[in-house]
Amino acid sequence: MKYTYLGKSGLKVSRLCLGTMNFGVDTDEKEAFRIMDAAVDAGVNFFDTANIYGWGENAGRTEEIIGRWFAQGGGRRERVVLATKFYGDMSDAADGPNGVGGLSAYKLRRHLEGSLRRLQTDHIELYQMHHVDRNVSWDELWEGFQVALYSGKIGYVGSSNFAGRDLVKAQYEAKSRGILGLVSEQHKISLLCRLPELEVLPAAQEHGIGVIAWSPLDGGLLGGGALNPAPGSKRANNPERAEKHRAQLEAFAGLCRELGESEANTALAWTLAHPAMTAPIIGPRTLEQFEQSLRVVDIELGEDVLRRLDEIFPGPGGEAPKAYAW
Repeated sequence: MKYTYLGKSGLKVSRLCLGTMNFGVDTDEKEAFRIMDAAVDAGVNFFDTANIYGWGENAGRTEEIIGRWFAQGGGRRERVVLATKFYGDMSDAADGPNGVGGLSAYKLRRHLEGSLRRLQTDHIELYQMHHVDRNVSWDELWEGFQVALYSGKIGYVGSSNFAGRDLVKAQYEAKSRGILGLVSEQHKISLLCRLPELEVLPAAQEHGIGVIAWSPLDGGLLGGGALNPAPGSKRANNPERAEKHRAQLEAFAGLCRELGESEANTALAWTLAHPAMTAPIIGPRTLEQFEQSLRVVDIELGEDVLRRLDEIFPGPGGEAPKAYAW
């Protein structure tokens, strides 16, 4: 496994991040345990989850599975850089009107305590805001995070789904307080979702924020077989979208055959090629899927391959404003 620093922090994480969104949903607990054991054995030390995973009335189930895995001991907790997120509605009646999606010092405290309890740990390395909440000031947020940081319950603060301007504002406000600020931004980035190249990636790189790509296979569309999915598979859930991108997906499949690499691994390797990228999130449903993705860190895409990928999946034209002005 290869490692890099998480943004401007001194924390080293693996170049692949294990996403756990399927645990307790499409992946049962036994298989989840097998995947996590294989991950740490392979040197993947970066695990990402969220308090709402499990979804709806089962929100929190994924964190509980991870917590029971930690409870087995054997150094499992010590070998993991743990990241979780808060924002969504956890359906706690005690929250009343404060239970709906959003950020606040109130939610930060209550949801952090809930995650710690479910995860069976006393600290979380990376605590992330799952979305932007423009009703909450940075004065409130940074004060709340400082309490959690100074109490040792979290090590670093990250964001997710923030615009470039949000990242800059967060770092400006953090600097005025003399604190580190954000060390990561988790963002939707893939060959089919390249808009972040305009503002988010440049802002993150300039301000020392490591980027973590979620949905780097765009919901499985870039994973191979989207045009001819097996009956009942998740790739069969959105045939209209696959058909819309048929020409691109066929050209992509042809390029991958030339390279001798799977479409999934090529798409993941493309995300790693950007200098702002810390790690893409891989979300395996099975141990086999996890094992197939490990070789991604050893794939180096040459300039000619990157150029051909640009031709198949055109981006916004580079960074703003040069992408549309001079």
